[in-house]
Amino acid sequence: MPPNFHADTPLAQRMRPDSLAAIIGQEHLLAAGAPLRRLVEQGHLPSIILHGEAGIGKTTIAMLLADAVNRPFHALSALNTGVKQLREVLDSKDSLAFESPVVFIDEIHRFNKAQQDALLGAVESGDITLIGATTENPSFSVNNALLSRCQVYRLEPLTPEQISAVLQRALSKDPILKKLTIDLQAQETISQLAHGDARKALNLLELAIQTADAKQSPIIINDELVSRVAQTALVRYDKDGEQHYDIISAMIKSVRGSDPDAALYWMARMLVGGEPADFIARRLVILASEDIGNANPNALLLADAALRSVQSIGMPEARIILGQVVVYLATSAKSNSTYKAINAAMALAEKDASPVPLHLRNGVTKLMRNQGYGQGYAYPHDYPNHYYPQSYLPENLAGTSFYEFADNQREQHSKQFMAWLKSQTASND
Repeated sequence: MPPNFHADTPLAQRMRPDSLAAIIGQEHLLAAGAPLRRLVEQGHLPSIILHGEAGIGKTTIAMLLADAVNRPFHALSALNTGVKQLREVLDSKDSLAFESPVVFIDEIHRFNKAQQDALLGAVESGDITLIGATTENPSFSVNNALLSRCQVYRLEPLTPEQISAVLQRALSKDPILKKLTIDLQAQETISQLAHGDARKALNLLELAIQTADAKQSPIIINDELVSRVAQTALVRYDKDGEQHYDIISAMIKSVRGSDPDAALYWMARMLVGGEPADFIARRLVILASEDIGNANPNALLLADAALRSVQSIGMPEARIILGQVVVYLATSAKSNSTYKAINAAMALAEKDASPVPLHLRNGVTKLMRNQGYGQGYAYPHDYPNHYYPQSYLPENLAGTSFYEFADNQREQHSKQFMAWLKSQTASND
């Protein structure tokens, strides 16, 4: 066993790669000609942010990048590092050293603005090379000033084939496991439970081996054993990070696309992952207006009622209400005509500030009436069908149209009514 390891060292730590070439996965960054491989071959390492799920190699890659360019490596965790400790590390740089040290900060998204700002000067001056690791999208969790000084690289979850390669290497190379005779029958199950996380896969393998009957030869690691030690597949859902945005987006697109099954699945992912039910309900209220609108006005009423019900009832019963609403919305007629109309009106309003025509103003004082406020306004309720054709837009915008009736039954019915209303007025003239 290597001298840095002892009998209690976890398998995942024992199997940590000792060179960039030994890393399984991340070929888009580390294969020949890939960005990170080119950088280290040129002896250059800029400040970078490594973004990706847990257990896919961010810390290992950071250590090996520093080693590949022969730089000192300082590892910090954002979970237990304050501004004071951070400044001590930044100020400890040897002024005679030619190359800047690599400062690795795990969970950098947990640094607050003051802590992130403390890094700016050292990164910009080149006193340190920063490698930040985050499970969240840096666009949401790292401030723009720091982000602009770093290259961002996304790491991908390992494929089932890559997880299998990690497991097989552990069985054949680990100094403890290679002494045992192990029949790994649950490779696919471990891969499914790991969800692309190499550390989780190795932890499951190790736990299964420790749980198995050691008197057997070979030691059989089957699906039943792995499922028992795993108990349940932990749901990968970060309700404060990128998964939060990705999965709510998937749910909304599924409802918009009239697929109730997919909408239910993505909503269930959020609920099981701990997403607050009222957040989901609020998004459904917005969707009911944006994507259904006047094709089915009841959708907004039902979504709003669901929001109030969810807030008063809470989980787990709120899932029933949300399930009903998401199916109703997904199977409803769709229209974004009013959404487009208000956007078009607001876009014009940002550029045009025409005065309100006098006939539309309220002449509440004698002076206002003398100035023409309200003169010429026809009160529609005084006319047949409660309608009188008159201009309601500024003169320079006369004839401008924002709203167009969509091709659904309800809006087409409204279109026909408006056409009839105008035709009745014309026939009376």
